Amino acid sequence: MEQKPKEGFKGLVENFQSDLIAAISVSLIALPLSLGIALAAGAPAMSGILSAVVGGVVTTFFRGGHISINGPAKGVIAVILLGIALMDDGTGQAFNYVLGAIVVSGAIQSLLGLLKLGRFADIFHSSVILGILAAIGIIIFAKQIHVALGTHSESSSIVQNLIDAVLLLPQANPFVVLISLTGLIILLFHSKISFRFFQFFPAPIWVITLSIPFVYWFNFFDAQTLSFFGKPYEVGPKLLLEIPENIMDSIMFPNFSKINTVEFWTTVFSLLIITSIESLAIAKAVDKIDPYKRKTDLNKDLTGIGLSTVASGFIGGLPIISVIIRSTVNIHNGAKTKWSNLYQGILLLVLIVVLGPLMRQVPLCAFAILLVFTGFKLASPGVFKQVYDHGPEQLIFFVFTMVLTLYTNLLVGLIGGLLLALATHMLLAKLPISQFFRMVYNSGSGLTQISEDRYELKIKGIANFLSIPRIDKLIKKIPDGVDVRVDLKDTKLVGITFMDYIVDYLKVQKTLGGNVVLEGLGSHVSYSTFNRALKISLKNSVVKLSPRQNRLKNLADERDYRFNHEVDWDTNYLKQFHFFEIRPIERKSNCLTGQFDETGVSWEISDVTFNEGDAFSAETFNTTLIVLKLNKKIPVFTMEKEGLFEKIFDRVMALTGYKDIDFEMYPDFSGKFLITGKNEPEIRSFFTDEIVTFFEKNHIYHIESNGEAIIIFDKIKLARTDETISLIDYGRKLVKLLN
Repeated sequence: MEQKPKEGFKGLVENFQSDLIAAISVSLIALPLSLGIALAAGAPAMSGILSAVVGGVVTTFFRGGHISINGPAKGVIAVILLGIALMDDGTGQAFNYVLGAIVVSGAIQSLLGLLKLGRFADIFHSSVILGILAAIGIIIFAKQIHVALGTHSESSSIVQNLIDAVLLLPQANPFVVLISLTGLIILLFHSKISFRFFQFFPAPIWVITLSIPFVYWFNFFDAQTLSFFGKPYEVGPKLLLEIPENIMDSIMFPNFSKINTVEFWTTVFSLLIITSIESLAIAKAVDKIDPYKRKTDLNKDLTGIGLSTVASGFIGGLPIISVIIRSTVNIHNGAKTKWSNLYQGILLLVLIVVLGPLMRQVPLCAFAILLVFTGFKLASPGVFKQVYDHGPEQLIFFVFTMVLTLYTNLLVGLIGGLLLALATHMLLAKLPISQFFRMVYNSGSGLTQISEDRYELKIKGIANFLSIPRIDKLIKKIPDGVDVRVDLKDTKLVGITFMDYIVDYLKVQKTLGGNVVLEGLGSHVSYSTFNRALKISLKNSVVKLSPRQNRLKNLADERDYRFNHEVDWDTNYLKQFHFFEIRPIERKSNCLTGQFDETGVSWEISDVTFNEGDAFSAETFNTTLIVLKLNKKIPVFTMEKEGLFEKIFDRVMALTGYKDIDFEMYPDFSGKFLITGKNEPEIRSFFTDEIVTFFEKNHIYHIESNGEAIIIFDKIKLARTDETISLIDYGRKLVKLLN
């Protein structure tokens, strides 16, 4: 691991260039998203920019994080919409009332941080939070789909908005729809297109940029009627983004006259819950992908974000949140210190001033399709399947919370979801209420120091989301980098949120040089095969293998391999490969291991689960990969399939440090593969005639070397048995060639 960057102003001077370059990329993403989030929330477009600027300029000086990006996020959209609806009294001050609620929620948030209550964010049940986010996604989708279609629903009901989107589809404006469809296609296929110039800019920038020619084509600048198949449709300036020419005209001030109403405080606490939970969750997620493994001071971060939210609310901005997508881009582009957040805030201000005239030419439907896409991802069928895979009871919590939130509000949805989860835990544990809570709060869990670098954490009773603060106090006493045995044998019930917490601790401790072993769950059963699923203690439980696991076990028996179906949390070595540098690895399982007798090279093939994207709304992916543990040193490189037109843009991409290594002697090989790495001379010498011929004649895989080992995988999905065999045979041929 590289030496950690210096903190404070020394770090600013030392890492100015790398932080600034990263900030440029982040600001390009933040510009359209900040405008879109504000519009989706029913707020003035510039309120999103103002909060993004404050999130960059103000938060940097107060927060506890190192490399995250702060600004507005999609989670607040539904709450802002709710606040505007609740406090709309016909005076035109609805958003000003919401600004007052934003200021108060920020002040309370700062106080919570000062009181060191940041750790209590862990007690919110993960499936309940996902249910709330799904409800937020549906609200965003229901509101923005009409803007994307050029239709309008008069109903205040979210469900009716969705129904109206279908009923009003024949009335959709085709000129608006064409722009929206173009944007949707870009969002769907941007990550799948290997055309590197297309990848040079993030998808939102392309959506916004490519919408502008349509504005000129259809002349949205003049109010007029255009005909499509003989039917008239209205177009004009009302379909374009409206931002003031003078940025000072964007400033609005909070109105606190509703502070004595239930509606005001409902908005305050809804904002407080969403911003606190999301910010703290994302802070921990960013820590996992920080290449320097720095820890965020969660309480200080909560205070800093709260103070920034106060500042944002006072000038007409939205609440401040840590944002995972922008943070990931920041890390991926080489940011090293907190000052990259400051730079992106300043750059955003410059961009909106400089590009203001251009942004006023962007159609509203371009921003709408960005939000429609986001809303769908939060509540897609894949999310429902993911939750169900975690256990049927989790799906019940998820759906109940989502529906309750849609028909009431976020606060009621959260409380209702937590109560349902708690009641279910009581029923599954088969305990009366008084005994249940005694086993939560007074179970006798304890920490024992075995030796200087060995500890045992014995957890008893009920281990669910309510017991996390109690266990967290014990864990805080364990030094970093020591070996820890976590004994769960005497637990009556282990909830999924508690498992999330323990596994996160396991991963952090391992990155610091320690080893954490989970024991005592052999007598527990679950309604799901998911390793973190809710578990109930039963005697004489039998583990059943899935059909795929049975096929892998039979393969191991036939070929004298070793097979282990259990989850293995030790995946740190995979982070040494480029692909997993910014993709947090969840786990690996179904491991086949063996040795190629002719070369003596050990290999391991396993199913690896990793995450991409937002903390709670992150997409989870699975792949089957093989690790070849070489007995010799080779260059560090990445090799994958190359697109048809890549070479045209090599010089453009070289400006960002991205360079494809081509081989003039092997034009077909160079046209087929994209090869990158720092030590070009070593890489060129590695690719001999025999190796080039091998890669050309065999199946194209994604291949990476870390200098001592190679990983190989094909598609981002679990391999069939025949594909597993092919992967092993491919590895055998490759290592034979290398030796």
